[in-house]
Amino acid sequence: MINQVYIYLLSPLHTGGTTQEGNLVGIAREVHTNLPYIPSSTIRGKLRATVTDKNKKFKLFGNDLADGQQLEQGAIWIGDAALLWLPVPSLSHGVIWISSPQILRRWARLNGELLNNLPEEYSSSITSTKVYLKDAIIQANELKKWENWKKFVPQNSQTAGINNVLVLPDRHGATLIQMSLWRQVKIKLDEHKSVDGGFRYEEAISPDTLMYFTWGITSQTNGLSDQCQIDFKGLLEANPIIQVGGQESLGRGFIQQWMN
Repeated sequence: MINQVYIYLLSPLHTGGTTQEGNLVGIAREVHTNLPYIPSSTIRGKLRATVTDKNKKFKLFGNDLADGQQLEQGAIWIGDAALLWLPVPSLSHGVIWISSPQILRRWARLNGELLNNLPEEYSSSITSTKVYLKDAIIQANELKKWENWKKFVPQNSQTAGINNVLVLPDRHGATLIQMSLWRQVKIKLDEHKSVDGGFRYEEAISPDTLMYFTWGITSQTNGLSDQCQIDFKGLLEANPIIQVGGQESLGRGFIQQWMN
């Protein structure tokens, strides 16, 4: 059985990427889509660190090299966190959350009844006025009324503020997501508080982004799958807000998570 956990970013989230171009320090991206994601190892490591009971920690997550023993697999597997809705600034509507058919299709595969009701391009909760986005204007007559859009926005106290949504074509959505990532300028100072070297830009996934990850039970449960599910669900419920990724001292990476 595949379970889902939703993630709402409370602050910018930086997950180290494998590429660095010039003075830009990038984030983790999917190879086939170039979309930002949160590696499963990042989520797993943080959740594992919150468990204080050694027996429960071993049962759920197994051990690691730091334990000095032969590696053993735990009862829980955790998938990467994928993007669902990303906020972008709008001169006409303040903030609009965007997605694309490709992004929604991937999520809908886990929610079978929605897979046959995927929205068309330019479906939106906004139909009365034109939409101003970064370097783009979408006329009102291009927008398509989307009646059941709330079914594609997992409901929670945090997502109650997501009212303006827009489904862009895959190619345009990918471009706008790239343009709307959080970028922080960092400089290095010497002992005299003078700039030592040039500027550096670090990417992050924007606050108010909605993501999700999957989890389930491995084959290592030895008949204890029900108890392992109960223990893991209890772990999630006990830690609704956690901090993942880098730059913890700067308040980065705070997320609120909840089960579907």
